[in-house]
Amino acid sequence: MTSAPANLLAVRNLLLTYLNVDKNAVRDQDLEPAEVGIVGDANHRGGYHCGSDRVVVNDYSVVESTRDRSGLTLYASALDVGTFSVRSGGATHTLRTFSTWMVAQCAANAADTRDIREIIYSPDGRTVRRWDRLGKRTSGDSSHLFHTHFSFFRDSTKAGRDQTPLFRRYLTAIGMIAPVKPEDEMEQTDKLIGDTGYPDRRVGDVLADLENLRNWLISPVNTTGLVSPPMANSPLQQMLAMARAWPALVAKVNELSGKDFTDEQQIVTGVLAGLPPEKIAEAIPPQIARDVADELSRRLTA
Repeated sequence: MTSAPANLLAVRNLLLTYLNVDKNAVRDQDLEPAEVGIVGDANHRGGYHCGSDRVVVNDYSVVESTRDRSGLTLYASALDVGTFSVRSGGATHTLRTFSTWMVAQCAANAADTRDIREIIYSPDGRTVRRWDRLGKRTSGDSSHLFHTHFSFFRDSTKAGRDQTPLFRRYLTAIGMIAPVKPEDEMEQTDKLIGDTGYPDRRVGDVLADLENLRNWLISPVNTTGLVSPPMANSPLQQMLAMARAWPALVAKVNELSGKDFTDEQQIVTGVLAGLPPEKIAEAIPPQIARDVADELSRRLTA
């Protein structure tokens, strides 16, 4: 017997989840389960609401496309959507606006519409129109003043291809579903994934530290108005101290290079201990400071 395929049941469930909004305070007239149908009633003979046991001779839902002929099964391959009216995103959305949005996507040949054969709908509640991918027909009967019909090529139903993306895109466009944030997009309130030793640090903290680091490195000594340096004893603070020490360290090593020392590690330790950060900062040329800041930023965000 003709039955409803899982992929169209998924579309039905999606629409009812967001447009059958009894518990939503912005409800006007929601979409009822009885208004979203897939399998035709017992009087249906022929058409996309029928499976192979109920099609008729020269049924247009079979013979007009190789996609339908090769995909004929006991599955129905159509969806009816009834009237609704919901408020979302500061606007009212109805069956009419839903239908015209869907037709526009099909006419534009959007990738997620290409399994739709036709949409029979009314843009104004007075006239019935049909968008037909095969260009066979332009209208339909008056029942479509009160519901919109979607036909799906039968091969897509047979294959079980997901048909929810187009309908999910509509619900997102009207504000019923929040847009999905790309996986590689971060918000400043996001916690850092890696263990930095500071479990409560967030992306915004790192960005602030990086900007602060850059300002601190390239600004002349005693510049007023700078934000406080990164938190004491943080990895960033330690790297900053090393960056500031480098030019003076090189100069000190050059000064001592003519002497005969056998313990190089002791030399380096002694040099570092004898260099106050203020003196090291004063010795950094502006261009070197910028280069160090850029390199530190690159490593911290890698």
